[in-house]
Amino acid sequence: MAITAYVTHEDYRRHHLEGHPEHAGRIERVWELFDETGMSQRLKRIEPQPADVEDLLLVHTARQIERVRRASERGMGRIDPDTYVRPESYEVARLAVGGAIAAVDAVLSGEADNAIALVRPPGHHATPDRAMGFCLFNNTAIAARVAQQRYPSIRRVLIVDNDVHHGNGTQDAFYEDPSVLFVSTHQYPFYPGTGAVEEIGAGPGRGTTINMPLRPGVGAEGFQLLYERVLWPAARRFKPDLILVSAGFDAHWADPLAMLQLDLRGYHTLTCELTRMANELCDGRIVFVMEGGYDLEVLAHGWLNTAYALQQMDEFSDPVGDLDVEARGTEALVEQLIKLHHLA
Repeated sequence: MAITAYVTHEDYRRHHLEGHPEHAGRIERVWELFDETGMSQRLKRIEPQPADVEDLLLVHTARQIERVRRASERGMGRIDPDTYVRPESYEVARLAVGGAIAAVDAVLSGEADNAIALVRPPGHHATPDRAMGFCLFNNTAIAARVAQQRYPSIRRVLIVDNDVHHGNGTQDAFYEDPSVLFVSTHQYPFYPGTGAVEEIGAGPGRGTTINMPLRPGVGAEGFQLLYERVLWPAARRFKPDLILVSAGFDAHWADPLAMLQLDLRGYHTLTCELTRMANELCDGRIVFVMEGGYDLEVLAHGWLNTAYALQQMDEFSDPVGDLDVEARGTEALVEQLIKLHHLA
């Protein structure tokens, strides 16, 4: 059985705003379910440390880091209409980055075979020079850069973002970088308004950004088609040394913020595909980092199923049920992506 690192910290609950979709109850419910099912005891628990400012600077500008620090220092407020800060938020955000880094370190040092980083606040909307979309610092992007810096064998990193919202911050961080393949499935047009199929990278990074913009109602069948005919051939061509997953469970049909109509069984199938991809392409080195998901039961059971997959267990948990949805319009998108990215 695989050794799965479980990276999280009690202080993640300190970044909290009552009534906001991204609140402390999200991660608390995942912790509760892991404890209730005994999953916490099956995993290798690792408590992270806050990321150093030098780590943050691998992705973010000094001005952006200072802006978050000062906003947090001032106390209760918002950086933008969606994104709040509390007095604790700067330190908790550094700890979230530290959690993603600790998960990567556990896998790349051989301490674990794969890892889950249950961290918050989330990160994939945070651009190099802006906090936005509930995100202060880009946890996954920074972890990718740290992996490349600390481990000479890690030259190419594949980042798969399955949050329902486009990971614009991660895209911006690597848009001209051929060493990172960024692949995103997301509802479109939708917040934050980026992620069109034509956004494929620039300069030496042209072709290493793959956006899969989806219409509402695509369902599990559409996701599976995209993974099979676009993600798999792109990943095999890229030959990653490490796979990071910006994992959001807000594409689920019960989530209040979006309408892609994925279900937990569909999510589980995608997670198993990603772990199989890691086993084939990079010796199983894969890390799942927490992003969105705002129905608490879906979020918790989605992460439980992720742990089942990483632990190579046949179990599956779904308290809300499947949804049978046809893959509306996905075939045309697949053909467009194959042509655009020369995947035939």
